[in-house]
Amino acid sequence: MTTATTRALRTPPTRTGTSTGRSSPSAAGASLPSLTGLRWMAALLVFGLHVNNFGYFGGTGGHVVSWGFGAGATGVSFFFVLSGFVLTWSARPRDRALAFWRRRIARVYPVHLVTLAVALLMTYTLAHQTRPSPKQALANVLLLHSWWRPWWQTLNPVSWSLTCEAFFYAAFPLLILLLRRLGARGSVLLGALSVAAVLVLARADAHHWWTYPLYSFPAARLPEFVLGAVTARLVLLGRWRGPGLEASLALAIIGYFFVPQVTPGYSATVCTLIGFTLLIPAAAVADLQGLPSLWRHRRLVRLGELSFAFYMIHLLVLRAATNLLGTKPHFGALAGLAVTALAFSVSLGLSWVLYEAVESPARRLLLRRRGRPAAQPEPAPARQESPAAASD
Repeated sequence: MTTATTRALRTPPTRTGTSTGRSSPSAAGASLPSLTGLRWMAALLVFGLHVNNFGYFGGTGGHVVSWGFGAGATGVSFFFVLSGFVLTWSARPRDRALAFWRRRIARVYPVHLVTLAVALLMTYTLAHQTRPSPKQALANVLLLHSWWRPWWQTLNPVSWSLTCEAFFYAAFPLLILLLRRLGARGSVLLGALSVAAVLVLARADAHHWWTYPLYSFPAARLPEFVLGAVTARLVLLGRWRGPGLEASLALAIIGYFFVPQVTPGYSATVCTLIGFTLLIPAAAVADLQGLPSLWRHRRLVRLGELSFAFYMIHLLVLRAATNLLGTKPHFGALAGLAVTALAFSVSLGLSWVLYEAVESPARRLLLRRRGRPAAQPEPAPARQESPAAASD
C-alpha cells in the first residue's frame, strides 16, 4: 500500500515559536527528523502484521504477536496522514503541478517498478504463486489496481497503498491551493469535515452499504491525507493547539489497541485517526522547538530513510519464505523468533540495497536539471523535502 528529510538528523532542530506550541510560517521546510523516525515505526507495525498473518508463531507466542500486531494495518493510515502533513510542509511557493508530480514520481516509482519486477519473477519461479493477467499487470504498473477491488492484492500486495498515494498526489495541487486560501478557521473546518467523512465511510463499510470493502479504495482514504495537510497548515500558521508528544503518543497507542473491538477493515481507521493526527504535528513541533523526542535518534532516522524500501520488499521476502517454511508453520516461541529475525534481517538488508542502488540514485537522475552536465553536481536545494509516506 502509498515520502525525505534524508540525513535530517544532521541538521540540529530549530527553536521557533513559543512555549505554547506555536511555530511561525518561517519554519516552513525546516528539518523534521522525528517524522522520519516515526515512519519507521509505522513500517514495523505493518511488518509485524504480516508476520502474524503468515502464522510464524503458534500457541502463546501466536497470541502475543496477534495482540501486539493484529492492528498493524493501521500503520498504513499513519502513512496517509503523514503524507498529507509532509507534502504540505514541504510545498514550494508558486510550485507548478507538473514539477510536483515529477518529484513524486521520482520518489516512489523506481522502487515500485523494481519490486514489481521481483514480484512478477516470483510468480514464474516459485510454487503456489498466482500469475496476474496482462490487464492486472498493467494496472499494477500504472498504480491503478486498487481502484478495482478484485485486483488490489495482485503481484506486490503492499503496492495497493501506492495507488492511494498516486491519487493523493494527483489531488494535492488543488488541495494546497485551497489550504492557502483558507485561514486557520477554514482549515479547522476542513479537518472536521474530513473526520466526519471517515466516520460516515466507516459506518457504510461496516454495514456493507457498498459492493466492495472501502479499506483499499483510494477515494475513501483521501480524508486521512487531507487531515495531515490541515494539521501541517495549522502548524505553519502558528495556530496548532494540540497536546504534546507524550500525550499524543498515549492517545495513538490507546486507539491502536482499541482496533480489535471494531469491525475489521476500514473501521479501524476511526480508532487511530485522532491519535495519529495529533501525534504527527506534536512530533513536528518538538523538532521545531528542540524539545526531547526519542524519534529523533540517529538510528531511528536512518531506519526511517529505509522505511519505504523496507515496506515495499518485506512482504515479498515473507512470501518467498513460504517455499521453505510452508504455510502458517506455527513455530514455538524460540523458533518463531529466529525465523522472524531472519526474515527481518533479509528484508532490512534488501531495503538498504534498494535505497542505495535504486531509490536514491534514480531520484537524483530523474530530478537532474535538463541541460546540466552529468558530472556537475546539483546545487543545494533551498529547503529539504520532508519524508514522504509510502504505504501497506
